[in-house]
Amino acid sequence: GLVLDAHKQQACDSPIIELPLPTHVVLALDQGAGYDSELVVAVGDTVAVGTLVARTGHPYASAVHAPLAGIVVAIETREAAVQSGRSVCIVIDGNGSDRIDDSVRPVADLAALSPEELVQRLRDAGIAGLGGAGFPTATKLASARNLGAHTLVLNGAECEPWICCDDALMRCAADDVVLGALILRRAASAERCVIAIEDDKPAAIAAVAGAIERLRDAALSLAVVPAVYPQGAERQLITAVAGVEVPAGGLPADAGVVCQNVATAAAVAHWATRGEPMLSRVVTVTGSGVGRPGNVRAPIGAPLAALIAASGGYRGTPLRLIAGGSMTGRALPSDEVGLTKAMNCIFVATRDDIGSRLEAVEVPCIRCGDCAGVCPAGLLPQQLLRAAHADAHDTLRQLGLSDCIDCGLCDYVCPSQIPLADRFRDARRRLHEAAAMAQKAADARERHGLRKHRLQEAATAEQQQHRRELDQHLRDRGTGEIERH
Repeated sequence: GLVLDAHKQQACDSPIIELPLPTHVVLALDQGAGYDSELVVAVGDTVAVGTLVARTGHPYASAVHAPLAGIVVAIETREAAVQSGRSVCIVIDGNGSDRIDDSVRPVADLAALSPEELVQRLRDAGIAGLGGAGFPTATKLASARNLGAHTLVLNGAECEPWICCDDALMRCAADDVVLGALILRRAASAERCVIAIEDDKPAAIAAVAGAIERLRDAALSLAVVPAVYPQGAERQLITAVAGVEVPAGGLPADAGVVCQNVATAAAVAHWATRGEPMLSRVVTVTGSGVGRPGNVRAPIGAPLAALIAASGGYRGTPLRLIAGGSMTGRALPSDEVGLTKAMNCIFVATRDDIGSRLEAVEVPCIRCGDCAGVCPAGLLPQQLLRAAHADAHDTLRQLGLSDCIDCGLCDYVCPSQIPLADRFRDARRRLHEAAAMAQKAADARERHGLRKHRLQEAATAEQQQHRRELDQHLRDRGTGEIERH
């Protein structure tokens, strides 16, 4: 990894802004993990705050709830801040009411819930990872329990150069973070919980340390880690905190660890004390193209234009609107897309921020090896690039392409300006497509084999039946001949 220049001070020094309820929200069925939830409403339905509008029909999809009272006016495919760029979206127009759904009430029986029941409640509440992946919290907890994970690592590293929403949240809501950590630890049946924070966040460290001291739970501890990018990546943080390495192709739980984000823990505490499902999140709105960089708590589905307006509006000449940080974010088509659970930053970039990258001219690789020297996953980007150009799928697998964490450091240090991360993303996509085609062909062969087997069995059964009928006919005919004689 590398120590990168941070651009967080201005945004993090300001108090978190509470965004007023927008006039409408656009709720994507894909909340960032790549899988759609299932609709439970239709156009014309009236919803209240907290009404379930899409349930989780897949382990990697999260339930979605209405963050404002109103009417469902559209269900259609729109541009969205998700990997595919588009998602089916539920559009809700607010009606000015503050009616809250009857299902929203504090969890009175929290202490009486078993870990299994707790996991299911978190699934129903739509709690998802707020660190950027949007992966359903309940699925990770259930996997950790099944694999016997003994340590919960709460990720407060936040290593991206521009993002500071977790830092701001830990400063002002440390008690919620620590309470959520205890609930998550019990849900995962873990023995201990370590809250990891980078050493460039002294105010957050002090706030969380105070909250731990007030709770006096021996299972809780605080770990201060170096501010090195990408320290906040799950596997890298687990190695730094727990001293174990997640096996290639495996899960953190295979190494006895489950990792959750500090903002996710705060959302769990909010659900436990108020009964609200995941309706909002804190987002960093930053970049040279925004008037007042800061952190905004906004409803899920709020148009990004509303968050930018609350942060002083546009300034200068923005070139890119990026969901996520400067290292791992993706460009957005417009500011009308809705906020998702996985979006932790809106980066309004100008030429001052990204001009050098836009003007970069790619030249052939000079084999300097800088990319291999900074790769946090220990990969060999030069060899991966050659294999990607050749579409050598077996070689890509052997070189560990699936272990690439998309941190972008290889791009950052490449003197030849080769967009390595983009090439590797494309190679992974082609690899997945090839694997899907191979699986489809294997399934087709299996279906053909089963059909052939059924036809053979049917033919054999028909032959046996014909033979039995013929034998019976011959026996009947022989009996008739004897009787005549």
